Amino acid sequence: MSNAHTDVLLAGAIAAFTVDLFVYPLDTLKTRFQSPDFKKVYTTPHGASPIPIINRAVLFRGLYQGIGSVIIATVPSSGAFFTTYEFSKLHLNRLNESLPSSLPQPVVHAAASSIAELVSCFILTPAEVLKQNAQVVSNPARSSSSSQSTSLFPKNATMAALRKFNRPSQLWRGYTALAARNLPFTAMHFPLFEHLKSRLMKRRERLHPSRKPTLLERGLVTSLAAGTAGSIAAVITTPIDVVKTRIMLSASDQPNPHTLFESSDGVKVSTAKRKSGFQIGRDVLRDQGFRGLWRGGALRGAWTFLGSGLYLGAYDMGRIWLGQRRDGKKQDDEGIS
Repeated sequence: MSNAHTDVLLAGAIAAFTVDLFVYPLDTLKTRFQSPDFKKVYTTPHGASPIPIINRAVLFRGLYQGIGSVIIATVPSSGAFFTTYEFSKLHLNRLNESLPSSLPQPVVHAAASSIAELVSCFILTPAEVLKQNAQVVSNPARSSSSSQSTSLFPKNATMAALRKFNRPSQLWRGYTALAARNLPFTAMHFPLFEHLKSRLMKRRERLHPSRKPTLLERGLVTSLAAGTAGSIAAVITTPIDVVKTRIMLSASDQPNPHTLFESSDGVKVSTAKRKSGFQIGRDVLRDQGFRGLWRGGALRGAWTFLGSGLYLGAYDMGRIWLGQRRDGKKQDDEGIS
């Protein structure tokens, strides 16, 4: 079967587009739960009770805010990830075979996926920063007759988020945080995914030894293995995701008026220092306790199960289908000639 470069790119694009449409609302909810302004924006006081109640009308409004920037960036970043992953896995396996003592396959898969993740994160970071800032953009006040509207596509959420940034370089401020979250996630996800996929395929072959697996069966096996592995890795890396969300939501670096002073030439300069990921994690732990570092973990696990399953399932089916189509066309051309 031919796995040409264009097959990998097209399959990655199909997978990315599929996931963005189906699981984006869950990702928006996760971002809002992890936002430092969650209590102020998405909850309301509940009488004398110290525990506020969630304002569902606000929380569930505009669940697709910011999706445009992600769709634009996810297609090339996914193509770059899968191309780099397949290339790295191929060459690392060749290198592994030449070693006196070969490395276990999970190590090879982890290394290949980590290299691919670094490339993908560089492309995805600006869209991820814009997306998360757009996800928490509040709609302007509406008339009483429409105040309960839950429009999925409020206008200009992405543009409102973009106006917060003064320099293009600010859009890459979350790269380190994104890579710091995705590298351990990917290093756990892909070895476990490859292992589960291999086990499930072997089980399927034992049950039906005389019949080759169909394209749909391959897709279902890949989806189940990817979803299970992804949800486990997602829950484990939730504290890093909380810190990453906080960093990206503050990427525009709009200064606090209390931290400004006027220089001799009349320019206002901020004295506030950007916090490191460690300091942000410590602040969350101090303000919200240990549970604060795991906020949104259940949602992250759920949407990653769906997202990873759809993502890698669609990718694998797309890659196999495109390869079969290419091989069939090649055989037809050879028959004509």
